[in-house]
Amino acid sequence: MIIRIRKKSDIPSSEITPEDVYINRRKFLGATAGIGAAAFMARGAAAAEARVPGSRPGIAGPAAGRQDLEPSSWEDITSYNNFYEFGLDKKDPARNAHTLVTRPWTIEVDGLCAKPGEYQLEDFVKPSTMEDRVYRFRCVEAWSMVVPWRGFPLADAIARAEPDPSAKYVAFETLWDPEQMPERRWKPRIGWPYREGLRLDEAMHPLTLMVTGLYGKTLPNQNGAPLRLIVPWKYGFKSIKSIVRMTFTEDEPPTTWATQSPGEYGFYSNVNPNVDHPRWSQATERVIDTSRLFTRRIDTLFLNGYADEVAHLYAGMDLKKFF
Repeated sequence: MIIRIRKKSDIPSSEITPEDVYINRRKFLGATAGIGAAAFMARGAAAAEARVPGSRPGIAGPAAGRQDLEPSSWEDITSYNNFYEFGLDKKDPARNAHTLVTRPWTIEVDGLCAKPGEYQLEDFVKPSTMEDRVYRFRCVEAWSMVVPWRGFPLADAIARAEPDPSAKYVAFETLWDPEQMPERRWKPRIGWPYREGLRLDEAMHPLTLMVTGLYGKTLPNQNGAPLRLIVPWKYGFKSIKSIVRMTFTEDEPPTTWATQSPGEYGFYSNVNPNVDHPRWSQATERVIDTSRLFTRRIDTLFLNGYADEVAHLYAGMDLKKFF
């Protein structure tokens, strides 16, 4: 079932380009003008009814100037990845992640909640709550894509766990298995497993998704199969991959990059063009699109263009201090 979440920043599904048009780029210019809602439904649930919050043509505010972005191609999304357990080069995860075994898959839920336990993936994911949404994806390395995800609200999983009133955060862990993940030499340096976390109100926000697919297909290993997080207003490293544990805590949990390099990576990691990384500017971003001869750069938007939906979460906070 596809659940529609209509916001003033939505664009109609007829304006979102489907995967097959991107795969055959020579047909793109001729095909785009003729794509309508009926054609989208015929192509299946992969992109139909998907939404891109913050990019409806003609609106004012933070989303202005982003209405021309269509979903990136399947090839770009699945071949340009950060997943250091499978290699440090952007191409390495696509080459190496075939060793990841995604079935069976268990998610441990623990910490300050009424219903802890070990959940099989099939029990953790409720097909009736699955949605297709198109989100901008902004990496802290100043590159970006637009990705049509399939997933369900993280809030649903949290509600099933029944967190205690004292729980203020939710922490996550990625699978760590040296037999499946070739980057064993990095373990002493990084301190695997990979860890991330969110404040509970961020986690409960309707835009925050647990993802199991993209373009209507099963999520590829290199993109974080079988279960990953997507928080579209934060830098990509917050969207932890291949999740095996979810823990409710009262205190802010340690996270991998904020622990590894606290001067460069903060706990919140909200997309903010006014707060540069110590080694590069965050004011612009490089759009990954291998169909183009020259790389496009565009202005980075505050909270990645989702400020209308999420800025209230940070009211009164100094986002240069809490970066």
